Amino acid sequence: MRAAASFLWGTATAGHQVEGSNVAADIWLLEQVRETRFAVPSGDACDSLNRWQEDIAIVKALGLNAYRFSVEWSRIEPARGQFSRAWLDHYARVAAACCDAGLAPVVTLSHFTSPRWFAAAGGWSDAEAPSRFAHFADMVGRRLAGLARHVVTFNEPNLPLMGRWAPTPLADPVREGLDAMLAAAARTTGSERFDVWVYSRGDDADLERLLAGHRNARAAWKANDPAALVGLSLALPDAQGDDNAIAAYRRHAEDPFLAAAREDDFIGVQTYGRLRFGRDAVLSPPAGAELTQSGDEFYPQALGASVRHAHARTGRPVFVTENGIAAADDAQRCRYLPAAIDALDAARKEGVPVLGYIHWSLLDNFEWRRGYAQHFGLVAVDRGNFRRTPKPSARLYADLVRARS
Repeated sequence: MRAAASFLWGTATAGHQVEGSNVAADIWLLEQVRETRFAVPSGDACDSLNRWQEDIAIVKALGLNAYRFSVEWSRIEPARGQFSRAWLDHYARVAAACCDAGLAPVVTLSHFTSPRWFAAAGGWSDAEAPSRFAHFADMVGRRLAGLARHVVTFNEPNLPLMGRWAPTPLADPVREGLDAMLAAAARTTGSERFDVWVYSRGDDADLERLLAGHRNARAAWKANDPAALVGLSLALPDAQGDDNAIAAYRRHAEDPFLAAAREDDFIGVQTYGRLRFGRDAVLSPPAGAELTQSGDEFYPQALGASVRHAHARTGRPVFVTENGIAAADDAQRCRYLPAAIDALDAARKEGVPVLGYIHWSLLDNFEWRRGYAQHFGLVAVDRGNFRRTPKPSARLYADLVRARS
């Protein structure tokens, strides 16, 4: 299927995962405490603080027309109310360089990380959190107005809620480990509650404040650039199986966000596969199913179902802001990409409005608690010298885009 001239084909990174030395961030502290659940610290990541121009050049060389990146709140506002003009200028240079390279900058305001001071104040449990986030969005919007016309407020804010649907949840050692890590960070900062949303319990009151933060940030950005398109991006696997379980899952993990998205310019869809539901639990992949490096089922066709679902529930255009797999062998990604894009093509032919497709990720990067062990990138990064080497999947993606442009 040939794409409209305005259709965005791109790839993505996130600040904490590629920039390096994000020392004022909440998650940097979680990596350091004795009770950490991170395999390794992020450290220098992919050194994109110093190599961002090279990253943009790679995206351009692939013939893409969009690059998604995040602005790090902890760099821009390292202490409450103290904004760094230097870092605002840095991200403006990144956005301008994208424009000069013929790439639409797709800017994410919050890709899991927040400033350490924000987490130490209780994160989204603090009544002032929505206004603080809106102030940050306003400062970034003032500097990037006219440069970045596609803005994602939050990346996958529904993740903490994806496990709340089960009627008889069991004791979760992973949850206990996360609680111990957050408690250690609270002790380190001398705070009553150190809260990092992606690792939190997703309390209802905190969720309401986060959604208020989304609405306030959208309004703040549009006050600076009314023509900008603003939305949030959700983790939306293709849900299959027991209807009652799926309904319960969506009531917790999707419905509050999809309701909010009805007021947005787009709904961001991030799909990596399917979830199979039994009555009381998510089922393991079928016996004999092909698995990815992360242990998930290889199921690229999930993207089509997720895109249809998101549009049907919101009435908004869809923007695929992440899609991909962790692959030990790049040949698996080379089979995944055309199948996923074919599934997207089919949904578009049915009339689902889609703004673009952003592949996760540009680089093999820091994958949060899993460290550097899993490889989502189109481009390999040498951990010793940060040399970038495009993989065969990068060339394949370029060919797939060229055939549709």
